[in-house]
Amino acid sequence: MAPKKISTFLVVLLSVFSSFAQEKFTLSGTIIDANSNETLIGVNVVIPELKTGVTTNEYGFYSITLPKGIYSVQISYLGYQNIEESINLNQNTKNNFNLYSNETALKEVVITGNKTKIDIKKPEMSVNKLSISAIKKMPVVLGEVDVLKSILLLPGVTNAGEGASGFNVRGGGADQNLILLDEATIFNSSHVFGFFSVFNPDAIKDLKLYKGGIPARYGGRASSVLDIYQKDGNSKSFHLNGGIGLISSRILAEGPLVKNKGSFLIGGRSSYAHLFLKLSEEQKNNSAYFYDLNTKLSYKLDSNNSVYLSGYFGRDVFSLNKSFSNIFGNSTLNLRWNHLFSEKLFSNLSLIYSDYYYGLDLDFIGFQWDSGIKNYNIKYDFKNYISDKFKLNYGLNGIYYEFNPGTIKPSNLESGINFDQLDKKYAFEPAVYINADHELSNKIALSYGLRYSMFYRLGQSTVNIYENNNPVIFNPDLQIYEKATPIGTTIYDKNKVIESYNYLEPRFSLAYQINDDQSIKASYNRIVQYLQLISNTSSPTPLDVWTPSDSFIKPQIADQVALGYFKNLENGMYSLEVETYYKEVQNRLDYIDGADLIANKAIEQVILNGQLRSYGLEIMFRKNEGKFNGWVSYTLSKSEQQTPGRTALETGINNGQWYNSVYDKLHNIAITSSYTLNEKWSFGANFALQSGQPVTYPVGQYEYLGITVPSYGLRNKNRLLAYHHLDIAATLTPKSNKDRQWKGEWVFSIYNLYNRKNAASINFRQNVDTGSNEAIKTSIFGIVPAVSYNFKF
Repeated sequence: MAPKKISTFLVVLLSVFSSFAQEKFTLSGTIIDANSNETLIGVNVVIPELKTGVTTNEYGFYSITLPKGIYSVQISYLGYQNIEESINLNQNTKNNFNLYSNETALKEVVITGNKTKIDIKKPEMSVNKLSISAIKKMPVVLGEVDVLKSILLLPGVTNAGEGASGFNVRGGGADQNLILLDEATIFNSSHVFGFFSVFNPDAIKDLKLYKGGIPARYGGRASSVLDIYQKDGNSKSFHLNGGIGLISSRILAEGPLVKNKGSFLIGGRSSYAHLFLKLSEEQKNNSAYFYDLNTKLSYKLDSNNSVYLSGYFGRDVFSLNKSFSNIFGNSTLNLRWNHLFSEKLFSNLSLIYSDYYYGLDLDFIGFQWDSGIKNYNIKYDFKNYISDKFKLNYGLNGIYYEFNPGTIKPSNLESGINFDQLDKKYAFEPAVYINADHELSNKIALSYGLRYSMFYRLGQSTVNIYENNNPVIFNPDLQIYEKATPIGTTIYDKNKVIESYNYLEPRFSLAYQINDDQSIKASYNRIVQYLQLISNTSSPTPLDVWTPSDSFIKPQIADQVALGYFKNLENGMYSLEVETYYKEVQNRLDYIDGADLIANKAIEQVILNGQLRSYGLEIMFRKNEGKFNGWVSYTLSKSEQQTPGRTALETGINNGQWYNSVYDKLHNIAITSSYTLNEKWSFGANFALQSGQPVTYPVGQYEYLGITVPSYGLRNKNRLLAYHHLDIAATLTPKSNKDRQWKGEWVFSIYNLYNRKNAASINFRQNVDTGSNEAIKTSIFGIVPAVSYNFKF
């Protein structure tokens, strides 16, 4: 080798070794709201000299390892004043930052960088974050601020129509969404069959919706994750806030247990429309209302340890003339411990309880029916900040489930109804995961991980045995599916394994930064869902029953790929997001014609395992700052289901062909905007337009015993009319708020401004004059004006 080449090689080698030998230290800490000590999620911590940075985790903690030196640290967060501080990093340093909200800014201070622009460099896609302040500006039905209604304005998210509960993500079912409140599972996310969500906006700190590229720490649902965290409570001073509306009101109190160390939060909501029914002689025995309660206790033991206890309890109550009553709702409890092992290793240990209860009392036939699902979850998560270029998340969890498909008992001794307990079902779902965030270069960043999940269907239970292990048989003469007759049963003792599954679930995301303002991102994820919702409606209802996977009901396996282009315009004033995706779900349940799902002791006799596929294009253009801001989103998508025959003789559902799923919406347009006129007045508007819901219409009719009976065509071949509405709102903030502790605002809103009669359903009945079947459209809302008063103290 020539001397010149040797010297060049030695210089390169020495530079490599010197880079590894370069002394490095870690800067870490917690970022909080200066007025309340509330930890802040997703705060940007940027080191401009190195063009690197980090964001705070779910508990406000950050950590970044850098070469020894003097750096400027820039802290920015939406709704707060930016700060910049010079730090001499010559040892491991813990530095906590306090951020002041823009509300407390002096007039002469110029607020910069207060934008929701896209993080171009981060390998995170198919994720939407909404601030509570933005949600509260959106006009909604009945004047109640609603978290779930707000996410329906995002691309790829729809619902099942007017007044429907739940939400659908990228063509998936509402049961395929994992909804978490302080890490606890919420099984029914709506009050009053979809008119309100179960989330009190005053108690919510942060929410994030994952539509794809889902990190390995999440599992158990095939379509999306909605991760919501409650506020910790103000540990500096006592505060009270709430709102009074025409239909419902809410109140929330928070304050210190021990100043600057411990805090409490308690909030409640209730509707009271049923009180107006008492004024009517005809309706005085009827009721329809909901109530819920949010609680949280937080305590900082020392600089490395904090504990939290949070809970939620909610109930809906319906009664009809004292002959029918219905009570249902969620309960959750979470005891959590945050521990900092070192400036690079953060941990969170959680003990979680979640319960969904459904109760029905029918006095006129003399029976009561109770059902529900409970789970007990222990999880331990770690975040290891190995370097500024490489971070690891890993952990494990185990969930024990108890399913009660139904307890039927007499409401009085004279009813003649015997006590009947459908077999309770039990299951255990453990999992371990590891996920890495890896910055390969200034242009390429990766996030990759693996989740290993297991599922055990447990006794105590009696399981039917069928010939050829087939609980559903096909009648070739009538071309229909029928229930098979069991040839025996097997009794499993308590905690005996009936069936087990295990799967590897890989996750991968990549971001390639074209320049400082634009990037291309791609992702893939596999998620396995072991729980199934037994329902034949297009949106969740309180009567729906959850059931575990077993020998007949296979786990759903979802694979999704996505590709996107992201660009910030005009220094982040505008942003553009374009994504395309393709998703397949194996073992998606469908039901045979005439399936009876309620209180069915052998549900396997009426279900078939099919498959689901969905694909689409999502576009979102956002204005991020200024007096006028908002976004426009458009989704072009297709969602289809197939349940083919299992043998050459079987036709399958819909002749074995692909057909529209009930969640299919070809077009979905949403526009939301807000305008701040001055310190006194601000305005908001939403417009939504969706393709009509797929339905099945009759294609003919026949007479049976003198009654004209409709004959229905292929499944979901028809559609309801297009769904659209325009909503507006105006917020009045009195100038006197500045000079007093009690601050209030009036919110005036109109839902469905031009009185669109959207179809909630189409039913068919026999016309008494002509004898022919006729279509009857059911609409829930016309124009709905509302006014509410919000206050804080």
